[in-house]
Amino acid sequence: MKKYVCDACGYVYDPEVGDPDGGIAPGTPFEAIPDSWHCPLCGIGKDSFSVME
Repeated sequence: MKKYVCDACGYVYDPEVGDPDGGIAPGTPFEAIPDSWHCPLCGIGKDSFSVME
């Protein structure tokens, strides 16, 4: 699964880890995260994340 990085602050969403504090279980691909989810560090929306190369 691909990792995604927040364009604003550099937070990396790793699907293997998820975002337990944000209600996203480990193993959840980025595409399956609800659009209402936001970066746990800076609060920016999901649409401001880019695929890590």
